[in-house]
Formats: sequence, structure tokens, C-alpha cells
Amino acid sequence: MNKEGGSYEEMTGFENDYVDQQGHTGDPNLDLEYERHRQAIPQPVQKYLQYFQKALNDQNVYEIENYYENGWNHLTEKFFSSEAWPEAESIVHIVGNDPLFLIMYKELYYRHIYARIQSGPTQEQRFKSYYNYCDLFNYILNADGPVALDLPNQWLWDIIDEFIYQFQAFTQYRCKLSKKSEEEIDILRGNPKIWNIHSVLNVLHSLVDKSKINEQLQAYNEGMNQDAIANVAGIFGGCSLYKMLGYFSLIGLLRLHSLLGDYQHALSVLENINITKRSTVYSRVPECQITTYYYVGFAYMMMRKYQAAIDTFSSILTYIQRTKNTTLQRSSQYKMDMINKQTDQMFNLLGLCATLYPVRIDESLSQAMKEKIGADKWGRMQKGEKTAFEESYSFGCPKFLSPVAPNFDAGPLNSHKEPLHHQCKVFLEEVEQQARLPTIRSYLKLYSTMPVEKLAAFLDMDIEDFTAQLMCLKHKMNNARSDKDQEGQLEVDFYIDGDMIHIADTKIQRGYADYFIKQIHKFEEVRNCLKSDNV
Repeated sequence: MNKEGGSYEEMTGFENDYVDQQGHTGDPNLDLEYERHRQAIPQPVQKYLQYFQKALNDQNVYEIENYYENGWNHLTEKFFSSEAWPEAESIVHIVGNDPLFLIMYKELYYRHIYARIQSGPTQEQRFKSYYNYCDLFNYILNADGPVALDLPNQWLWDIIDEFIYQFQAFTQYRCKLSKKSEEEIDILRGNPKIWNIHSVLNVLHSLVDKSKINEQLQAYNEGMNQDAIANVAGIFGGCSLYKMLGYFSLIGLLRLHSLLGDYQHALSVLENINITKRSTVYSRVPECQITTYYYVGFAYMMMRKYQAAIDTFSSILTYIQRTKNTTLQRSSQYKMDMINKQTDQMFNLLGLCATLYPVRIDESLSQAMKEKIGADKWGRMQKGEKTAFEESYSFGCPKFLSPVAPNFDAGPLNSHKEPLHHQCKVFLEEVEQQARLPTIRSYLKLYSTMPVEKLAAFLDMDIEDFTAQLMCLKHKMNNARSDKDQEGQLEVDFYIDGDMIHIADTKIQRGYADYFIKQIHKFEEVRNCLKSDNV
């Protein structure tokens, strides 16, 4: 095939009698069944599966990527936009009994059901998808040497991402008992190992250990040369498949521990990855970068390290704004929708952090944040309204999960939102502790020195309670910083000497250069528009 791709109905270069060689047996009954399957599957799809199988068996990564990124999406929109692709059993007559290709096909098949079928996967499909992932990871992990499988980085990331997503979806499904039949509940009760948290963690840790990715990253950070890193990697870690799966599994562990509410552990997983130095990230998969920054920023926020969270969210949101018309534009519509939703979530989380820890944010980013959050909600957050914080948090946070099964004997109850309510309660307790702090901070901005007694009177508080609030403000400010280098980024800082408050105004002057550059871009857009209209 040519490098530009092309219509899958017109592909040539593969023997036309391949299907006959794989399917026709000479037995009239079997051949009749074969023809029935062939007629049910559109001819372009049959050709696509044959070419895809050949590319996979030949380990042609470029063609695999083309079939995966372009062919699959093209045929999905044309034939299967709202229905499932043919089951694996239905394509055996086309591709033959090729276990590896059928495993990879089923990975795409079940992912499509989760993403496109409105009713969602059935209980049986959830189970079968789990078994298929078991087959795939057993094939990769149990081999004596590196397996003969070379996949593009995008597909490898999607495998890990989808594996965790389906586990997350299953835990939510398992906790919704109100509309389940007794038979469905009995099946769930009798299969506690299906999508078990220990199995999922075991897969991710096994991929990390097999690839020796932590050792490779540590060696890279220490400045070792490529030969030394290759010696550290070993036979498996030197293989692209294992190295990238190991790296993506680290990001998967970050996500999984965040979903479980273990934020300290989530960040510790990335101890050998410095996300501020993008050159250390092996992958250039945009979804991987965005997911990493989202969960790192969220973990920082829940640990009350607001300055680090703001830096993390600001960095990735700036990257998204700059690449949305270039790099990200190449993503499929489904992935773009997911990226857009996660972007909106991060703007809401950035707004929460900026309210609790006011620092100067890039002007264009600040404006976009306020537009995404909405003027009304932003105003209510500035006033300290609890409901506004709760709305932004519920929208911006991930779908938390419970690692244990519900009590199936407790009746038809839905408990899937309990982890969210618990995490939201923890966050709102922090908000309540800071209810009076924005007002105190606004007064501090107005003065360079102020007696404690006088400021307490302004706020209608007695001196003892006001002093406690000042100590709370100071404590929150210190705890919100990850390191001392961030000390000068707050708009206001203070210290107390005896009965006098000394305020240091650390507000950074507005960046006029950004403003003028923005106006220049607007002027160029107007000029280009006028030229195109021949005005």
C-alpha cells in the first residue's frame, strides 16, 4: 500500500485467493456456513482484516499504525458507528485460526463496545473482555524471551488506558445493584476474581518489573550513556514493546492509586519521572501526557500542595492550547472529545486551586479558565460559597472507585457514588477551614502594617479567634508550597511581630508583552479575514 493510505475498498497487493485458502474446506455444509459469515461482513471490512492481519504478522509497525489509527476509525464510521463489529468467531473464516491476531482484534472489539454502544457492554462481554486481557498479558509476560510483537506507541498506551478504564467501569457496574436481576447478582457473587483489584495491580507491576523501566529511567536521569542503559534494561527492557508497556504502566499506577484515594503513593510511582522535563518522557503520545499531568495535578491538589497543582495544570493546559490545531488535531473525534472533557475538568480544578491559593496565572489561561467555569460560579467561589466548590470539584474530579465488592446481601442498593462523596467531603472540609481566609487576605492587601486588634475589629472577631485564623492562613500558605522556591509567587505574604502585622506585597506586575502579542494576533486575524473577503 502507498504511504498516503487510501480507500480500503481499493487496496491491492495481497492475494485475492487468501480467503479461499483459509476458509473453503471442500465440505458443502462448512462452505455454506462460511459463505453465510462472509455475506454478513462487508467486503471492505473483510479485506481490511486480511491486510491488518498480514501487517501484524509481518511486524510492519508503520502499516499497523495506519490500519489501527486510520483504517479502524474509517470503517467504524462507515459500517459500525452505532453497532458492534463482528464477533471474533465470525471472522475466523476470514483470518484463519490466528490466536494472536484474534486477541488483538478482540481488544479493539470490546473497546469499541464500551465506547460506541449506547446500552454499554453486557455482563458477559465485561467478563470476556477481562479474559481477553488475561490472554494478552499472559502471552507477553510468560514468554521465555521477548515476544514477536511490535506495536505502535499509541496502541500500547490505549491498551493500558483501556485496561484501567474497563476495570474502573466494572467496579462502578458492580456497585449498581438496584436494576440487576438475581441471576446477575449471583454471577457477580460467584466470580470475585473477575476484574479484581489485585489482578489489575499485578499486571501493571509485572509489566514495570519485566521491563525494568524504573532502573532505565534512573540510569537515564544519572546521565548514563545508551550502552549502559541497555545493560540495565536487559533482554526484555531493551525491547520496545516491554519498555513502552512498562512506562505506560507507571502512568497507569499513578491513575489507579489516585482513583483509590492514595495520592502519596500515586506520586511516589513517578519518582523516576520528572514531568517538567519533557525530554525524559520516552513517549510522545498526547493522551499519555495529558493523563499524567491531570492525575499529578489532582494528587497535588488533594494533598493541599496548591502551588504545585497550579503549575502542573497551567503547564499542560498551555500545551493543549498551543497544540490543539496541530498535534491534537490528528486524534480521532472520540479521543478529541475525551481530551476536551479532560481539559474542561482541569480548568475547573485550576479554578479551585487558584481560589484557595491566589497566585498570578498567565492572562490568557486565566481568561480561558473563567470562561470554562462560568462567571456566576467563579464569583460564588470567590465569595466562598460551598456549593460552588462542590460543583466544580464534582465535575473536575475522576470517577473514584472502591477496591472491594459491595455487600450483595444488603439489598438492591447503588453504592457506586460513595467513594466520590467521601473524597468530596474531605475536600470540602478543607474549604470550610478556609472560609474566612479570602476576606482576611483581601484586607491584608490594603496595608503594609496593621495592628492585630484593629484588623480583628474590622472583621467583627475577637483577637483570639482572629489570631487563630491568621495562624491558619500562614499554615495553609506554607503547606501549599512544594518547595521554598515558590515563596515569592503569592500575591501577599505577612508575619506577626508582637501585636503588629507586617504585610509584604509580592504581587507580580502584569505581563504587558503577552497582552500586546495577543492583540497583534487578533489584528492579524481581522486583516486575513478582510483579505479573504476582498475588502
